[in-house]
Amino acid sequence: MTEPNDDDQGYPTPRQNHQLKGHDAAEQVIVDAWNSKRMHHAWLLCGPRGVGKATLAYRMARFALSHGGENAGGGLFGDVPTSLYVSPEDPVFRRIAGGGHGDLKVIERLYDEKKKRLQGEIVVENVRAVGNFMSKTSAEGGWRVVIVDAADELNRNAANAILKVLEEPPANAMMILIAHQPGRLLPTIRSRCRRLNLGTLDDQTVSSLLAQYCPDMETDDIHALTGLSDGSIGRALQLHDVGGLELYTELVNLIATLPETDVAAQHKFAERFSPADRDEAFVTVTALLNWWLARMIRFAATGTAPREVVSGELPAMQRMAAAQPLDQWLEVWEKITDLMSATRGLHLDRKQALLNAFFMLEETIRS
Repeated sequence: MTEPNDDDQGYPTPRQNHQLKGHDAAEQVIVDAWNSKRMHHAWLLCGPRGVGKATLAYRMARFALSHGGENAGGGLFGDVPTSLYVSPEDPVFRRIAGGGHGDLKVIERLYDEKKKRLQGEIVVENVRAVGNFMSKTSAEGGWRVVIVDAADELNRNAANAILKVLEEPPANAMMILIAHQPGRLLPTIRSRCRRLNLGTLDDQTVSSLLAQYCPDMETDDIHALTGLSDGSIGRALQLHDVGGLELYTELVNLIATLPETDVAAQHKFAERFSPADRDEAFVTVTALLNWWLARMIRFAATGTAPREVVSGELPAMQRMAAAQPLDQWLEVWEKITDLMSATRGLHLDRKQALLNAFFMLEETIRS
């Protein structure tokens, strides 16, 4: 079956997305496992954030649940599937997209109404029902599927509850664990899953998806956001939503003036992140600062010039790399990373943290 083009504007969520771009090899591994009747009871989908792991997880769930009571290894009429694609018009697709399929359970961080944000981790109360859900007879006579998004956000007790289910997997039940940092998982969880690594997307794929989801975006902005994305369409879209390209351009312009200091410009820039409701913007700008410094340090270590996302950043990197030895810049990078992490975790003064970061960069160039 041929997949239709997605003409809808906006960003489909993974449970609504019928497209999977750039991961044909990973999908083929799952299709081959199904057709050979070796469908593992637990899959661990690993890779950077925003590259399509959750989209693949829901694609797997739709495929398994749309095959009703069949055992893995063939279609309804003996045909051999060649992909995991399920049409958006299929009733299974529609019910999963609407969150109403009785044989799919999704475990993820819950929204904290008091703090007005997502919980920091997945707690055991969220996963206690998984064992009972997996062991019950399917509501529709077929498979039962659990998606954990993301498994590296499970706290210790929640992880142990998931492990207990993995140790005694029921028939015709599948658990799909998504992990951005699989090293944080219990080794016993990793060992009981079939691991599938999803790499970053190439620039052409990211650019084409940006053009599809943001049809009014200028070509130059698509090019720049693709450079900022690090091969993650999720990162590119998140940056687009919060004005990340504008933040990055301002940040680079301030860094490019160093060691000369435009104090007024620095204060004006940093002041924007002081209000309590600017938490997401502060996270974004600190991530962009960390990313820029990491690229500069990589350039200093290898001599290979990175792709210039905005005009003027490469000369700034060249000047900074030449100013001090690599170990000095590594030390500064670690200090700034620790400072930003402490500022977020301890709710310190965000404006002062950014001003301190600019000061550290300036002093390092001058010394």
